[in-house]
Amino acid sequence: MITSVLVANRGEIACRIFRTCREWGIRTVAVASDADENALHARVADATVRLPGAAPAETYLRGDLIVKAALAAGADAVHPGYGFLSENAGFARAVLDAGLVWVGPPPEAIEAMASKTRAKKLMGLEPLREVTEADLPVLVKAAAGGGGRGMRVVRRLDELDDALEGARAEAASAFGDGEVFVEPYVDNGRHVEVQVLADTHGTVWALGTRDCSLQRRHQKVIEEAPAPGLTPELARELAETAVRAARAVDYVGAGTVEFLVADGKAHFLEMNTRLQVEHPVTEAVFGIDLVALQLRVAEGHALDSDAPRARGHAIEARLYAEDPAHDWAPQTGTLHRLSVPGVRLDTGYEDGDSIGVHYDPMLAKAVTHAPTRAEAVRKLAGALERATLHGPVTNRDLLVRSLRHEEFTTARMDTGFYDRHLPDLTRQAPDPYAPLAAALADAHGRSRFGGWRNLPSQPQTKRYATAGEEHEVSYQHTRNGLTAVGVHVVHADAGLVVLEADGVRRRFEVARYGDQIHVNGATLTALPRFPAPTAERAPGSLLAPMPGTVVKVADGLITGSSVQAGEPLVWLEAMKMQHVISAPVTGTVTALPVTAGRQVELGALLAVVESGRP
Repeated sequence: MITSVLVANRGEIACRIFRTCREWGIRTVAVASDADENALHARVADATVRLPGAAPAETYLRGDLIVKAALAAGADAVHPGYGFLSENAGFARAVLDAGLVWVGPPPEAIEAMASKTRAKKLMGLEPLREVTEADLPVLVKAAAGGGGRGMRVVRRLDELDDALEGARAEAASAFGDGEVFVEPYVDNGRHVEVQVLADTHGTVWALGTRDCSLQRRHQKVIEEAPAPGLTPELARELAETAVRAARAVDYVGAGTVEFLVADGKAHFLEMNTRLQVEHPVTEAVFGIDLVALQLRVAEGHALDSDAPRARGHAIEARLYAEDPAHDWAPQTGTLHRLSVPGVRLDTGYEDGDSIGVHYDPMLAKAVTHAPTRAEAVRKLAGALERATLHGPVTNRDLLVRSLRHEEFTTARMDTGFYDRHLPDLTRQAPDPYAPLAAALADAHGRSRFGGWRNLPSQPQTKRYATAGEEHEVSYQHTRNGLTAVGVHVVHADAGLVVLEADGVRRRFEVARYGDQIHVNGATLTALPRFPAPTAERAPGSLLAPMPGTVVKVADGLITGSSVQAGEPLVWLEAMKMQHVISAPVTGTVTALPVTAGRQVELGALLAVVESGRP
């Protein structure tokens, strides 16, 4: 019987596994990099073992250190979570060789299915060996891991080499394995998957379908169960194929078989030999705890001969610290407040925690369950709209608009959803009263000479920036309180402002953190009355779009090099994703202050390219 589990992971998934362990009376052990010293998963575990360093390659991808940590802490089992080493057969063997219980599939099954190239061969499919113009578009894909890392869509042959190089580097950084392959890419298909669970006694459950078509950078954003709109025949085919794949490799534990559905036909993509990020929607629909079942299977217990029945519909949305309007740029900083009442919220953060640059920018997963799809969608959209999110920019507004988009509500979405609709979904619509509410909250209690005057004061003005625009608002202190033109100020204090306009009263909850003010769902920045002069940048300056690490500078690139417009110059890695900084124009590099390995802050100068030929 398992008495103590080390989770070889971090963040949200570690916290989620710990929750089940506590319910079962199982002691929990965390591993934490130096960057995660004070992270939530390290705080809630019964014991924590330090992994020196911050980068995944020196911490969460070090299987030898993790096995030593398990033994040192007295754990008798290891759960890999998802990502990192969760699909690494060598790590699974090392855990078993150390006399520990591996809460996952046998290493042989991982070897057969965790490598997408081997999995395709097992299913009678082959990757592309030689890519021609006729094969385009194609997808360069990491053979190991998942989560959208190490993937590139190639639509022109001259992009293939750079895509291969970038995918290899990203895959090696995220999974410790740089193997990639090429396969045909189907535009605008649906991503549908089947959850399987198998025991050591020959039982394999197919726990329905999930649709994960709403993706950005090949990483899922919104998932649901069951996948809507499938014919009974297609749903049965998917389940049978998933069970056949599991049985083909004597699978044990939880896994997911993924398909691309297009024109009513299913195309096998891969089998993920681990728990998936989106497993909560399956748990909600089937009324089960997949982590608990993983533990039972690892202890040798048999599953019931028949899988449980599905009930209702579940939707999950991933909350990310990122800016969808600016190329999904990940965000860092302090998460002052995170609250989404009325939903299941799986998170690796608490109020006041810091969001760093080293790992995935996902803050939480919000999940709803209801008797029908329409009810589950409405419930989740409403909960996210009312959520309190104070801190860096998030994708919350995008999620709400996505859930309410006609293409999604009518279940006509596909993997090209954001390619088609992102500009509309990210178009800013600032609340016109939010800046005034911020100003009134700030002005609460202020008066000249410490008390109200019998005569009205002169109008006061405040300036704020929100949604890329500047707003100036005016108000006055009077003996009857604060007033503003065109609106009745019903109430104003530092945390709550109530305004009435055209007979309608609206409440504005206000929270301030330095110059950042949150008013309901809007984020504003207080601007100085007289803006300070800003330092001018040379034309052609390339600035870091986010804090991160320079992982590569183009071979032979130096000050004075001639470059072509669009030529990759600097590779920046942040939150496990690589971002290529390219020359904006054809010209000459006149400054190159960075080298590989250097940490840079948001807005740091990476290079200057002067237009024109030398």
